[in-house]
Amino acid sequence: MTSPAFAPARLSVGIISAGRVGTALGAALEAADHVVGSVVARSQASRARAARRLPESQLLDARTVAARSELLLISVPDDQLVAVIADLAASGAVRPGTIVAHTAGAHGITVLAPLTDLGVIPLALHPAMTFVDTDDDVLRLRSACFGVTAADEVGYAIGSSLVIEMGGEPVRVREEARTLYHAALAHGANHLVTLICDSVAALRIALVGQEIPDEARYSAAPSDHLADGLAQRLLAPLVTAALRNALELGPRALTGPVARGDAAAVARHLQALLDADPPLAQNYQAMSLRAASYTDAPADLIDVLKGDLS
Repeated sequence: MTSPAFAPARLSVGIISAGRVGTALGAALEAADHVVGSVVARSQASRARAARRLPESQLLDARTVAARSELLLISVPDDQLVAVIADLAASGAVRPGTIVAHTAGAHGITVLAPLTDLGVIPLALHPAMTFVDTDDDVLRLRSACFGVTAADEVGYAIGSSLVIEMGGEPVRVREEARTLYHAALAHGANHLVTLICDSVAALRIALVGQEIPDEARYSAAPSDHLADGLAQRLLAPLVTAALRNALELGPRALTGPVARGDAAAVARHLQALLDADPPLAQNYQAMSLRAASYTDAPADLIDVLKGDLS
């Protein structure tokens, strides 16, 4: 990887707050020799997480953290971001020239306007990664892309440098495209999880029968009925290969009855799923119709996929 065009000095970093994302980024910044001097951690879980990932950092209130920081990282849930920014702006604690970055995917730098008006350098640094509160979170940052939005070229240089130092790849995202960017990531990641859970549920019913209670069908952990994780083992090699092929080949990776235009097979699938779990059948129908749009689907297949399942 080439050296960044702009390498910031070692910065005193403050984090609001000690959630999964904030502490993972803090650990990555400390690995790059920045100093996470202070963190906001209100809940018991946040304090424990900060102690584990950032043991040298002081736990302080937001105003004190902001006043002490050269880089202030705001990593709070999206629905709290506007209020946190407004409180910081009203406090007068954030100094002009402070680099202020938030990690919300759907927002650019417009949301930081109350602080930008005070002379800060605004950044949106969103790691396109899922965080599960394990040591893998920090490791995964080294291969993650970050959606970067800034006010100007200097801001992009600072943001890109910070991302590269954390081992990630900076990707410019236009201010007006942030919501679409975030929707695309949520669609790919979260709906993939939903799809896999549905597939595991259908396999459990197929392998054991309808007597499996609903909570066991959809549990992420192997159920008592399939304690060895058989459904997951059946599915894992197939979906792993499919994901890799989709990323490499796009729609050409489609296989199976929809790709072949086999309306009769799809109709049988829908009936079997309808007998097992009607909402799952509806999801299969909707996803198959979308898959068919990537192919030269015959009319009889489209008729099946647009048919009434009731």
